[in-house]
Amino acid sequence: MSLILLSLIVLGAIGAIASFVLFFVSKKFRVEEDPRISQIINVLPGANCGGCGFPGCSGFADALVKSDTIDSMNCPVGGSEIMNNVAEILGKSIEVGSPKIAVVRCNGTCENRPRINQYDGAKTCTIASNLYSGETACSYGCLSYGDCVKACPFDAIRINKATNLPEVDEEKCVACGKCVDACPKLLIELRKKGPKSKRVYVACRNKDKPAVAMKSCKVSCISCKKCVKVCAFDAITIENNLAFVDDNKCRLCRKCVSECPNSAIIEINFPQKKHVENV
Repeated sequence: MSLILLSLIVLGAIGAIASFVLFFVSKKFRVEEDPRISQIINVLPGANCGGCGFPGCSGFADALVKSDTIDSMNCPVGGSEIMNNVAEILGKSIEVGSPKIAVVRCNGTCENRPRINQYDGAKTCTIASNLYSGETACSYGCLSYGDCVKACPFDAIRINKATNLPEVDEEKCVACGKCVDACPKLLIELRKKGPKSKRVYVACRNKDKPAVAMKSCKVSCISCKKCVKVCAFDAITIENNLAFVDDNKCRLCRKCVSECPNSAIIEINFPQKKHVENV
C-alpha cells in the first residue's frame, strides 16, 4: 500500500471520528430555543438600533420571552402596534407608554449666543467638549459639530445652518436615544411627544447663576421662579439655577411660556395665539 493511500485512509478515519464526536456533542449539549423568540424577531422591525436597551432585535426578543412582565419594555421604532403584536405572541397584556421624541434643550442660536472665539481642533462634539467650553460664553450650550447627526440611524436630525443648532425631524424620529447618548453636553433628551405633537419644555441647560447665564445667552434660564409660581399643576421645579418641566405633570396650559422673561420655555406645534386689539 502506497504512503499516499495510507495517509488518505488515516485522514478519512480521523475525519469520520471527529464528525461522530461533534454530532454526539451537539445532540448532548443542544440548547432548545423557545420558538416564540423567532416569532417575535419576525414581528420586530429589524432596525437593530438598540433603542429598546438590548443588543439588537434578537437580544430584545430573547429578553421579552424571559421577562415576567413586558410593561416597561418597548420598541421605539415599532411603537404600540409592534408591542401589541409581541404581547399577543406571548399571551400577555401590556400597557404601552406614551410615544416619545427627542428634543434639543438649547436655543442658543448665533443671534442669542454670539461666538467669542474660534475652535480649530477636530470637528466632533466629544473631542471639543473635552478640550474647552465652546466658541461662546455659554459652556453648557450646543457645540454644533453634529455628533448627534452621525449617531442617528434614521436620518432624523440635522444641523440648521442658519441657527447652528440641531433640529429633530418629527416624522423620522423614533426616540431610539442614540442622539441622547452622543451629546456630551446632555442637551438632547427624550420627552413625551404629547397630544398632536404639542410639547412645552425648557430649551436651556445653563446652570450658572442668573447674572452669568444672562450674559452668556439672551434666552438662558435665570431661575427667576416665575414659571414655578404661575404653574397650577406643580409641573415645574428649579434645581441648580435651572427650571425643568415635568412632562408627566404638564397640562400644556402654556402659562409658563408667556411668563418666562427670557423666552427660555418654548412651545412646539401649538396654533399661534390671536391678539385681540382693544377698540
